[in-house]
Amino acid sequence: MLRATLLRAALAALFLLPGCDLRQRMYDQPKYEAHEATPFFDDGLSARPAVEGTVARGQLRFDEHYWEGRVDGELAATLPARVAFDRGLLDRGRERFEIFCSPCHGRTGRGDGMIVQRGLKRPPSFHEERLREAAIGYFYDVQTEGFGAMFSYASRVPVPDRWAIAAYVRALQLSQRAEFDQLPPEDQRQLP
Repeated sequence: MLRATLLRAALAALFLLPGCDLRQRMYDQPKYEAHEATPFFDDGLSARPAVEGTVARGQLRFDEHYWEGRVDGELAATLPARVAFDRGLLDRGRERFEIFCSPCHGRTGRGDGMIVQRGLKRPPSFHEERLREAAIGYFYDVQTEGFGAMFSYASRVPVPDRWAIAAYVRALQLSQRAEFDQLPPEDQRQLP
């Protein structure tokens, strides 16, 4: 009985130990660590320089209007050319606004969101004269950089969505101050 147990233990070790060795060899595989010296290349460095003209993913941002919300260093007064102003943009802007902005600014942009109802500082209303007169690039810039108590949303809201939100804020502002004769005829008929 003891002999059979020893035989089984020896067989188990015979099958298991090579697995441990393989794991260790995989861990200690021959490779160069970052910035480790090597005699293989003439400059003695294992890390190779990037090919000339290489641009890191997401770093080629020549369109200042689109990426920064500015034109010649000033806040943009219009949407960038690559942003199509259509119903889809406003629908996306509304969706993103309700997720990211309405907790503070409220669903109508009056600064009466849930955080205010819970006693925190009231953000400005988008319907104040100062913000109605602001360039659309201002709303993009505030989302990107933050302002006052508001932190930056650049890491949470991608660039196209920031433009969609800015366009939706403009639509909210217009909705609260539109003149009767500016409305389409079908909307005019619905109002008393």
